[in-house]
Amino acid sequence: MSASLNKVIMIGNLTSDPELQYTSSGTARTRFSIAINRQYKDKSGQLQEDVTFVPVVAWGSQAENCANYLSKGRSVAVEGRLRIDSFENQDGEKKKVVEVVAQNVQFLGGGRQSDSAGTVPVKNERPANGDEEVPF
Repeated sequence: MSASLNKVIMIGNLTSDPELQYTSSGTARTRFSIAINRQYKDKSGQLQEDVTFVPVVAWGSQAENCANYLSKGRSVAVEGRLRIDSFENQDGEKKKVVEVVAQNVQFLGGGRQSDSAGTVPVKNERPANGDEEVPF
């Protein structure tokens, strides 16, 4: 058996709000696309910018978190695997779909319903009697 690795790590900004759907079995699936900017100097030394748009799909509870806490323009780091599917459309043309299947989506920067560190808010749990426990 030969060695193989299919791993993608990228950071970019959402190009639109995520789209949440559920499969017939009830599994959450969220699709979104991120824009990844790259700057480089051309042969004449002029600074150029290139943008790559990458479709991403997340599944399960991660898909629900993405749909609830991400929005257009939000920065994310995505770790996952590359998936390429081929199919034939109704006109008989062969088409390819390329997407990243997210295994981990890290919310970066500020955004809707998050603090300045980009983390999802956690319910502040305090003892019912109002006394706070001191951790030392």
